[in-house]
Amino acid sequence: MLTACSNDDSSDINLDNLTAPENVTALATITQDNSGSVTFLPKGEGVTQYKINFGDGSPESDYVSPGATITHAYKEGIYKATIIAMGLNGKTTEVEKEVIVSFRAPENLVVVVTTDPAISKKVTVKATADFALFYDIYFGEDGKPDPVAVNNGETASYTYQQAGTYTIRVVAKSAAVKTTESSQEVTAVLILNPTSAAPKPPTRAAGNVISIFSSEYSNLAGVNYFPDWGQGGQGSSWGEFDLNGKKILNYINLSYQGIELKSGTSADVTGMDYVHMDVWTADLEKIETFLISGSSGEKGVVKDLTLNQWTSIDIPISDFTNQGLTVADIIQFKFVGTPWAGGSVYIDNIYFYKEQELLSTPAPTPTKAAGDVISLFSNAYTNIPMTTWRTDWSNATLEETAIAGNAVKKYANLDFVGTEPVAPIDATAMTHFHIDVWSSEFTAFKIKLVDFGPNGTYAGGDDKEHELTITAPALGTWVSLDIPLSDFEGLTTRAHIAQLIYVGTPTGANTVYIDNVYFHK
Repeated sequence: MLTACSNDDSSDINLDNLTAPENVTALATITQDNSGSVTFLPKGEGVTQYKINFGDGSPESDYVSPGATITHAYKEGIYKATIIAMGLNGKTTEVEKEVIVSFRAPENLVVVVTTDPAISKKVTVKATADFALFYDIYFGEDGKPDPVAVNNGETASYTYQQAGTYTIRVVAKSAAVKTTESSQEVTAVLILNPTSAAPKPPTRAAGNVISIFSSEYSNLAGVNYFPDWGQGGQGSSWGEFDLNGKKILNYINLSYQGIELKSGTSADVTGMDYVHMDVWTADLEKIETFLISGSSGEKGVVKDLTLNQWTSIDIPISDFTNQGLTVADIIQFKFVGTPWAGGSVYIDNIYFYKEQELLSTPAPTPTKAAGDVISLFSNAYTNIPMTTWRTDWSNATLEETAIAGNAVKKYANLDFVGTEPVAPIDATAMTHFHIDVWSSEFTAFKIKLVDFGPNGTYAGGDDKEHELTITAPALGTWVSLDIPLSDFEGLTTRAHIAQLIYVGTPTGANTVYIDNVYFHK
């Protein structure tokens, strides 16, 4: 095993775990002097050195460092060069690169220029030409005289500083002295609003989120998203932007802007971990978000914004409380833009949330004698064979995992899940059903036992079943459910139990761990 060491043993790195280099390619350019001299500029990720097999029978190149070039003289022809990239641990990645060396000038040059429908002032160019190895693009913006070199048939993108009309010139090049070129005008379009929705927030239990503005959650009632605090005098304004039927807050020429909870109310967010929002802008560099307390004033946190795309912001509540803010009585938000009144923002999905508690301790170890137990799943007993712990008609995600070395079943996004033994269970001699469950989110948990009857067929006319609901189970701790089978009143026969079904509430918005599933007497 390879390791990288330092004087601090805690910083040892297991190099064997590093992957081989990725996204390996090379730009190949050629001089226009009929010499056949090709220069390779290898590129890749996780690379410490490159070498090239030129594909013409000549020896491979020496290794070079990232950023260095390799030059080789070819005769006229078409070759398959191989780019060999080596990583820190010696793993290599090889990629073929076609090299066309022609002493004819490029012909049949085709240039396609497209404007990006989502990113402001961005264009993409793709050019192809017979006999060409690469092409140079002159994007025509003042102060940017140097061309961008691109492999023949590949694309290059460019974002202009200003919107407007520009002349793009493409020069296709082979080994010949003569080149072939084409020019066309393109309009760099200023996109001032998002064209796609913000990332969808994850499903969260109602008790883990306080939503101010989001179509994915239930928002607090009576919120005023456009209170008039005099910001209009700073040149700012506001509105609701409709993106294909989805409403998004729009603060125009943002100097400062606010959100105000219903008069006479406040939000206690002491139990929350973060405040989240998604922000889109074409021109603002930063946004400062203030929480305003009814008792202790306001405190702000500044975040950088990425232009022309959604920036998802998650600010720890501690960033506000560490400044002395009381968060038990939040009455308002305030947003301040940088530069002041210098651009507009679109904001969606404003909410406080609590991180899901993490399970770290195993369920209690059962103490029933093995001879008194029919175990489906438990490290404490020998388990009967199970066909599945998630039937194909279930609506949940199953993960086989372990807590402190103890195997558990984890059901994420639980709506309902069916489990089935290989053979029906005869529980006539048993008196109780036991299961340990853990969740930081569920508000109810249901258990259904289904007996298929002597014919062993679902819906065969002799099925019996009963479902029990455990309301408001404790959160963040193992809940041991030891239920008398007599409580399953509809389960009047117990000799052919063929299904166990679990249901979580809120529907599809809870994660439940289970362990120690067994019948006992």
